[in-house]
Amino acid sequence: MRTSRPARVGQYTALLAYLVFLAFPFLWLVSTAFKPPRELGSLHPTWIPEDPTLANFRQAFDEQPLLHAALNSLLAALAAAVVAVLIATPMAYVVARRRTRLAKAVTGWVVVSQAFPFVLLIIPLFLVLKNLQMINSVPGLVLVYVVWALPFALWMLAGYVRAVPPELEEAAAVDGAGRVRTLVSVTAPLLAPGIVATGLFAFITAWNEFFFALVLLKTPEKQTLPVVLTHFIGAEGVADLGPLAAAAFLATLPSLVVFAIIQRRITGGMLTGAVKS
Repeated sequence: MRTSRPARVGQYTALLAYLVFLAFPFLWLVSTAFKPPRELGSLHPTWIPEDPTLANFRQAFDEQPLLHAALNSLLAALAAAVVAVLIATPMAYVVARRRTRLAKAVTGWVVVSQAFPFVLLIIPLFLVLKNLQMINSVPGLVLVYVVWALPFALWMLAGYVRAVPPELEEAAAVDGAGRVRTLVSVTAPLLAPGIVATGLFAFITAWNEFFFALVLLKTPEKQTLPVVLTHFIGAEGVADLGPLAAAAFLATLPSLVVFAIIQRRITGGMLTGAVKS
């Protein structure tokens, strides 16, 4: 059915309004990061700084160990993404190919687990990490991130596995390949877009995560970047707005850069996972 011109205009208008709604916080953050203190306290703020400065960035690095915190976040996010993908890929293969009651139960549990709030998970996770003597450690935080990202990664990769024609695996089996060889040599290469997309989402989730890091990491030198950003807020709740905006702007750049680099591959992977053979 062809869409009428007024309907198309309404759709594009709604899309434009949605994009402006999404872009407004980031654009205002960038504007604030480059404003001097005089403009930050102005009663008539402007979008474009009248006297742009880099003093907020210098002050942010002088006041807080941003580079060290960013390294902690990078290590935790990369490790969590890699481990979650390595575990979820064979699990997704089994769930997608084995149409048993157990596979259906696992799929149902994955969906239900996404509705659990952080507060319900933090106490049992804290007790488990305490027994493992992994409290206040980056490996312990990575373990938590893997547990949190695994259900979504499993659910996402299972869709990509279902999009791979089973005939390819049957042909490999006729040639004498076992299950593991088929998964590694036949299915995994076809899942590359989905694996990249899943790993990216797991990385971004871990990079931006705040609550678990705040509860589990107490030593300043082990804290991640989102936790360190809260140090720009004083005891009375007054924020050092300029340095905070500068540090927050820098914290968002890795996610934006990674997403921009592999955007096409993610889009192709999503389309592949959404279509069944």
